[in-house]
Amino acid sequence: MTTLPTESLTEYIIVEYRWVVVIFALLPMSLFWKIWSSLRNYVVFKLNSAPKMHDRKVKHVQKQVKDWLVNGRKTKLCTARPTWQTMSFRQGLYKKSFTNIEVNLVDVLEVDTKNMTVRCEPLVTMGQLSRTLEPLGLALAVVPELDQLTVGGLVMGTGVETSSHVHGLFQHICLQYELVLADGSVVTCSKDENPDLFYAVPWSYGTLGFLTSVVIKVIPAKKYVRLEYHPYAKLSELADRFRKESLDKEPHQFIEALLFTKDTGVVMLGDMVDEPGSDGKVNKIGKWYSEWFFVQVQRHLKNYRKDISKIVVEYIPLRDYYHRHTKSLFWELQDIVPFGNSAWFRYLLGWLMPPEVSLLKLTQPRAIAELYERAHVIQDMLVPVQHLDDAVLTFHKEFEVYPIWLCPFKVLNNPGQLKIKCDDKWQMFVDIGVYGVPKAKGYETVPSTRRIESFVTSRDGFQMLYADTYTTQKEFRAMFDHTLYDAVRARLPHCTDAFPEIYGKVNRNVRK
Repeated sequence: MTTLPTESLTEYIIVEYRWVVVIFALLPMSLFWKIWSSLRNYVVFKLNSAPKMHDRKVKHVQKQVKDWLVNGRKTKLCTARPTWQTMSFRQGLYKKSFTNIEVNLVDVLEVDTKNMTVRCEPLVTMGQLSRTLEPLGLALAVVPELDQLTVGGLVMGTGVETSSHVHGLFQHICLQYELVLADGSVVTCSKDENPDLFYAVPWSYGTLGFLTSVVIKVIPAKKYVRLEYHPYAKLSELADRFRKESLDKEPHQFIEALLFTKDTGVVMLGDMVDEPGSDGKVNKIGKWYSEWFFVQVQRHLKNYRKDISKIVVEYIPLRDYYHRHTKSLFWELQDIVPFGNSAWFRYLLGWLMPPEVSLLKLTQPRAIAELYERAHVIQDMLVPVQHLDDAVLTFHKEFEVYPIWLCPFKVLNNPGQLKIKCDDKWQMFVDIGVYGVPKAKGYETVPSTRRIESFVTSRDGFQMLYADTYTTQKEFRAMFDHTLYDAVRARLPHCTDAFPEIYGKVNRNVRK
């Protein structure tokens, strides 16, 4: 009789039965946190106490930075927010050696209905903002899907959504930033005030200063999204439709696609409407008992194979649509709670889903962390939309992970790190999101990812930096234009003493 080593047996139990911890510990804890944070946000916003509190909190950040100056600037600076609280599945090692600055900035400060803006602090989440704006008949022009994504993360990193082919990335709807710099001063920047700093902040990963508030563009919102599902059984046809819709002079408000194999997928086209029409049914996908959204989309593909003339139309409540991938964390939860989409589980415990990503990370055993490193891919690669077909085939060859998320977006020809290789006002890109267990023959974490990074660079694309980055510093600088960034760092007081370059916070060697 063959016996397994103790470590292998332990790893097997932890991995295969992690759902026990999720259901009996993380889901109740997540529910408590959601109730508390929602109630707190509602009370603070209604009492209009956040602006006064904000000034005190910013002064607290300033004091800590000034104390660092007085003590001789012996270390670099970073926020004290534990990395397990972030959406990135990696944790930064630099937190242990840097001076940690407390930044408790979690409130919506003001909604300006005249100028159509919202001002909020960097730890405000997308779920928090959509709940605040919905009763006012407003929405962000770009609402990245997952509830737990924060404004600060989407500014300092990046954020994309199915309206990004119209409005651009999350950074492109941000109108003003407030930061505490490394000399303890507070500065605001916009297109007209300190424009160099304004354009250098996105993708800077907290290496220019501490973000303390953001003014963001909002738009009028309607009650529903009319969503069309267009299945395809051939990659070239799907890619052609995806490009055509993305580049149309009068495009649909929302565009995305899910690929379920390298040849099959569904293009989804949506527009806000006030009331449901007679050409489709209402689908309240935000209900606790609803099937995971990607599973519903896949069923449309299966039905299409039976009747290729049938195009499905649904009317989805707006906030349900915005957060359609939250309940299943795209499709990552199917590996953590394998029966999470079963009818019995959805009706009995679906109201508890999803668990907070931060709690999943906090309770992640070493065995799972190591398993994720060698047998799991979480990447978003951004390439010009004309290279969509080649990109999908390359991802299939190196990873073979499905579903794949496709989302079109504009990169505006502004100063900053995302430098497009044309003289037009903007260029259309596609975000290729790959999340799951690779099935490609010969897959190896580092060599396979390196080949993908090389492909993206060769197509003048970019890599989202929340995930593992294996590029060398030279390759990283070839991917991202550092001209403005370097100039801003050089002129800001004590900036190079206080913060590492971006590469020093995102490359794989400084993450675990």
